[in-house]
Amino acid sequence: MSALTTIGLPVALGIIMFGLGLSLTLGDFARVLKQPKAVIIALLCQLILLPAICFGLVIAFQLPPVLAVGMMMLAASPGGTTANLYSHLFRGDIALNISLTAVNSVIAVITLPLITNFAIWYFEPFDDQLGMQWSKAAEVFAIVLLPVALGMVVRRFWPKFAAAMDKPVRIASVIILVVVIAGAVASNWALLVENFARLSIITIVFCLISLAVGYVVPRWLKVGKRQAIASSFEIGIHNATLAIVIAQTVLGSVELSLPAAVYGVLMFFIAFGFGFLIRERKGTDAGGDATREDEAEPASA
Repeated sequence: MSALTTIGLPVALGIIMFGLGLSLTLGDFARVLKQPKAVIIALLCQLILLPAICFGLVIAFQLPPVLAVGMMMLAASPGGTTANLYSHLFRGDIALNISLTAVNSVIAVITLPLITNFAIWYFEPFDDQLGMQWSKAAEVFAIVLLPVALGMVVRRFWPKFAAAMDKPVRIASVIILVVVIAGAVASNWALLVENFARLSIITIVFCLISLAVGYVVPRWLKVGKRQAIASSFEIGIHNATLAIVIAQTVLGSVELSLPAAVYGVLMFFIAFGFGFLIRERKGTDAGGDATREDEAEPASA
């Protein structure tokens, strides 16, 4: 393992998750109780429907076992903080989006190892690895939640410093995200070229289905349009960086990270195009939206 993998990737993700923590308060978790319908629908789509859809896709596309597990790991990853930026750009309910990101990040500590272990058990990509053991699951907890908690503590006790750091950390997060994905692509270039055709197709299909499910299901169940937009981006924009870090540093497989790396590149463009199709237009339905004093300011990208 290179220094980039063992040190650089966890540090990069830590900065991104710390930036998320700087944008969160306990009120973001409490707000879930004020709009349970939108939250429950989004979480059910995220935690149950999408992994099931992804499982069907990897079987239909007949992916090799390692890439199949990589896709399932991507499906189990929570919404990326980039989703908040897209929600802001296309007039989604940012307050709901931030709350979903917060709750999803906590739940993923449990669901991501479970879904990953199921995929490893089913597809058997490794001869000498039974799955993600509890010690590895503890690493997921440390990677995901500790930086977020630290960011929230900083915001709680040093609000001026948190406010001053918000924009620089957001910019750094975008740069780091690009570097991480580029590094993941470059580190296994031959394998990526060999599998790019099938990976690009399945990741595009999966991203489009994720975005559509996140929007159509809430609207079908009478959730407000701005909330549905927030749900769409939260469900459709997975945390590819998290999937890459877990694949390479926790499970020790660069090949496992290839689906997330390809998805991480393509989803920016797919989500942007999809946003124009569903964006909230002035004067249209905005029912059921939550409010927040800093709603106009998206969380770290």
